[in-house]
Amino acid sequence: MQRVDAIVIGGGIMGAATAWWLARRGQDVTLLEQFEPGHVRGSSHGGSRIFRLAYPDPFWIDLARAAREDWRELESETGDDLLVRTGSLDHGERAAVDGIAAALDVRRVRHDRLHPDAATERWPGVRFDGPVLHQPDGGRIAADRAWAAMWDRVRALGGIAHWSTPARAIEVIGDRARVATDDETYDARVAVVAAGAWVVDLLRDTVPLPPLVVTQESAFHFAPRDDTPWPSFIHHGDVARYGLETPGEGVKVAEHHTGPAVTADRRDFVVDAATRDRVAAFVRSWLPGLEPAPVSEVTCLYTSTVTEDFVLDRIGPIVVASPCSGHGFKFAPTIGRLVADLVTGAAPVPRFSLAEVRR
Repeated sequence: MQRVDAIVIGGGIMGAATAWWLARRGQDVTLLEQFEPGHVRGSSHGGSRIFRLAYPDPFWIDLARAAREDWRELESETGDDLLVRTGSLDHGERAAVDGIAAALDVRRVRHDRLHPDAATERWPGVRFDGPVLHQPDGGRIAADRAWAAMWDRVRALGGIAHWSTPARAIEVIGDRARVATDDETYDARVAVVAAGAWVVDLLRDTVPLPPLVVTQESAFHFAPRDDTPWPSFIHHGDVARYGLETPGEGVKVAEHHTGPAVTADRRDFVVDAATRDRVAAFVRSWLPGLEPAPVSEVTCLYTSTVTEDFVLDRIGPIVVASPCSGHGFKFAPTIGRLVADLVTGAAPVPRFSLAEVRR
């Protein structure tokens, strides 16, 4: 049996961020991931993710501001440009755009309201019909590189990762956690479960979780018609559709929260044909700067609470660091810091506590 300060279960972006912060603080940290490095079975793979401050709730604006600073901290450690500032656009349904503008006003975050004609002149690859909000600090995160950068830092700081090593059981023994794999048992002061869609199976008998829904979402890349840089964007309507540039792959376009319900281990990895048709139709109607047929497509998992809030809390020696409801990647370094705080004895952010999310 190996004794460690902290064991992290799950090697996606949240597990990587947690291990990075724990290792920075001098903790003896070991990570267990059931699949190989960089696998495509969860929620963290892919070349890009949106970064934005433009939320309709000041709480998320504050968290995104903190995340921007934590991304810059990681960049300073690695020398890599991971958060690329392109600006972000929100347009479409007036009530949604007005709500974002009001929250940005409350937090005194700079933004511009543009007439559709002025927005079209500035971004001719997008069609606008209604209010347009531009927030210049939005952009994209180099997702795969960000994950790799965190793991490079964990290794440099003495952290250990065991890939293709599933956690088979988690027990609470007194004030410590015991985690069993096929080959080893770990005795840890704290076990962090950052396992995404697998969190329910791992904690079913240990921690009472709120209702969670796992969905298989589909995303598509489209070829731009020219080399004009693309901002990140969200079109608000009956369905929210978003897009951002993925260098070398095209412009990623997808719907938010429209995929079928699945389980972590029973999903088919097949892109939903109806979603493909809707997204392609959206591109034809709203994105004249893109070729209308996707050049690539991929599926990923969302694990969501009813409110789309996160679950970051500690019960005894168990810390829950999941799920992130389809919008967590941009906050990853800050989530890692908040989880490391829980490991070292801090109270949870009230909104992310189990008691609050279960309400």
